[in-house]
Amino acid sequence: MTKDVIALTARMPDPGAMLASLLSGGPDKLVDTTGEGAVVRLCDGEGRPLVSVEAPLLVQVPGEAERLLGATPPPVPYWWTEARATTGVEAAEQLAGTFAARLAALAGGSAWPPEAARSLAVVTTDGMNVAPEPAAAQPAVDVLTDKVAVVIQDRPVLAMTAWLSEAFRTAATAGLGLQVVTPPGITLSPAARDSLSTWPSRWVVRDERDGYYDGLTGAVLRWQDGMFAPVPSAEATAEDPRTPVAATYREATVTGERQLAVTFRTVHPAGEDLVLGSALEAIWRELTGEPPAGVGTAEPANLPWSPRQITDLARERAPEPTWVVVVGSPDRPGLATVRISRTKGGVEEDVTLMFGYGPDEEPPVDALPKVAELLATRHRLQSMLVQLRKARRDLAVPPRFEGPGVPVAFVLGAEEVHQMPDDRARRTPLSEPPVPLGPKTRPAMYYPLPGDPSDLSGWQDFERLMRHLKGE
Repeated sequence: MTKDVIALTARMPDPGAMLASLLSGGPDKLVDTTGEGAVVRLCDGEGRPLVSVEAPLLVQVPGEAERLLGATPPPVPYWWTEARATTGVEAAEQLAGTFAARLAALAGGSAWPPEAARSLAVVTTDGMNVAPEPAAAQPAVDVLTDKVAVVIQDRPVLAMTAWLSEAFRTAATAGLGLQVVTPPGITLSPAARDSLSTWPSRWVVRDERDGYYDGLTGAVLRWQDGMFAPVPSAEATAEDPRTPVAATYREATVTGERQLAVTFRTVHPAGEDLVLGSALEAIWRELTGEPPAGVGTAEPANLPWSPRQITDLARERAPEPTWVVVVGSPDRPGLATVRISRTKGGVEEDVTLMFGYGPDEEPPVDALPKVAELLATRHRLQSMLVQLRKARRDLAVPPRFEGPGVPVAFVLGAEEVHQMPDDRARRTPLSEPPVPLGPKTRPAMYYPLPGDPSDLSGWQDFERLMRHLKGE
């Protein structure tokens, strides 16, 4: 069952339109606010929340509604207003659909999913079965135990939306994992992958054959001891805790599509003239010929790309870390996540970046040495790893096996090379010598690796290199 509905409108929903849409389900509903006024809730006569509505978001980045919803929005800029129905209330989903459809009619636009447009009807709450506390008190959480919080999602792409990010934060504060349950056919945004791969958080996929399985590992899951956990196989032992892999997860298809993935870290001295995001923009331009299209603190990325805006945001949040998602233009799929932290060494940017390529497109591997030198000489690169993998061009993560990436190159920054004793950074056990980057007196080092997606032996070379650089 779909729990979320979204109105995509050309005009900003003004207070009158919001109130009229909230009350379109019937005059017997109560309205209150939470989250310092950022969330409006529609409640039944006893004050129990039925639908939660987030503040409208102005989206100024092309392609986000298409990427995350498969929907056609009004021309940018447009307004994105989300409503979420409370699990356990029979007519809450229809009530949320009624809200979104009326708001779209009043502010000029459309409602997602399309069937929400047919929800313009008065919904009564007499005789409704409301889920017991605490689920009804917190619409973002559908099941709560002493180990995990569970949420149900049914939208084309499971993305790091503002409410999902808040659910992760709330669960972590309470010492809980977050497990997200989706029907088959859903994909995962790369921006949400890391958060759902840390135990006991999981992406739980419903499946006709195996019941439930982990969308990232394929492990068959069961609800046990207050959480979704792997089912041990008949051959499992304490030393070898095997678990069966879902048949659906093993149904991989060969498409010829590939992804180029780059992870790197830069460290800058903290200063008034520091501009964050410039390293990411530099590598994006070198590999695609254009800058990123948009940035946001959640998905959808709603703001036009601006390093200055990222810098101001990080300063406002310091000393707390800042996380942002960066997206490219629709014709060149690209997505990055950036975590900015204040450390003893200065201001660190940890970036995970990927671009997608079709069967007839060639990833720009030849441009990597130039990219590495640019980051090393102008942006205080500490380290960088580049991988090539067989995966979807649109970057969406399917609940099926895609295979690991293989290392194409590793780069060590000039300061890190300088601090190594002897000539360790230059003389490695690899068959191919490193390429010095930048000034001869203080170079960074580029270590080429095989980079064949069909040959995982490149990881053995990478491991040998890491052991050597660490002096083991």
